[in-house]
Amino acid sequence: MPVLGARAGTVSVAVLSATLLGTLPADSPASMFTGSAYAESAAAWSWPSPSSLSASGPSSAPSADAAPAPATGPLAVAVPAAPVPPAPPVVKPVAGLDQRQMDNAAIIVKQGRAQGMPDRALVVAIATAMQESDLYNVASSAVPASLGLPHDGTSTDHDSVGLFQQRASQGWGTVAELMNPAHSAMLFYNALNRVEGWQRMSVTAAAQAVQRSAFPGAYQKHATRAEQVVAALS
Repeated sequence: MPVLGARAGTVSVAVLSATLLGTLPADSPASMFTGSAYAESAAAWSWPSPSSLSASGPSSAPSADAAPAPATGPLAVAVPAAPVPPAPPVVKPVAGLDQRQMDNAAIIVKQGRAQGMPDRALVVAIATAMQESDLYNVASSAVPASLGLPHDGTSTDHDSVGLFQQRASQGWGTVAELMNPAHSAMLFYNALNRVEGWQRMSVTAAAQAVQRSAFPGAYQKHATRAEQVVAALS
C-alpha cells in the first residue's frame, strides 16, 4: 500500500478514497468505503482547505464561548430629553397697569382663590392695594430690614411696608412676612373674613374695615379698575 505524503491533509476526500480503492484486492467489496458508514464517517471529518494552512499549521478557530469582538465606532443612541416644565403664564396688563403691577395683582388673586375667597373679596383686595401702594411691593426707608428684601421701590409712611402697607408695629406680622406679596395678601383676606357682613359692604367700606385708613373714602375710586383686573386674571 503506498505511503501518503506529509501533505496528505490537503488531499480531498474523493482523491483519498480513489487511492485507497486502487490498493484493495479485486474481491474486496467496494461498499467498504462507499456505503452509509463511510458517508457518516466522512461527514464527521472537517478537512482544512489549503488556503487555511500557514507555515506553522492551521489557525485556531475561536471557541464557542469566546467573547464577541467589541463593536467599532460610536453607537448612535437617541436619548429623549426630559420634558421642560412650562413657564407660568404672564397675563398682559389691563386697566392702565404695567407688567410689575399686573404680576403683583396676579399674586393677590391667586392667594385669594387658594383661600376660597369669592370674586368680591378679590376686588376689595386689589382696590386696597391700588390705593395703599399703587400695586407695587414697596419697602420703607424707615424700616431698614425691608430694604434688604425684594421690593419694587421705597416710600416712607411710618413703618408701613408691602402691597397693603401693613405695619409690624400694629401686629400684622414680621417685616419679612409683610414684604412677601402672597403672605401679606393672606393676612389681608384673613382680616377681611373677620369683618362681619363684609360681603354686603361697598368696596370702600370693606377695605376701610380692614385698613383703618385716615382716608376712608379713597378705595372706592379703584373699584371699576379692580374689577377689570380680577376679570382678566380669572
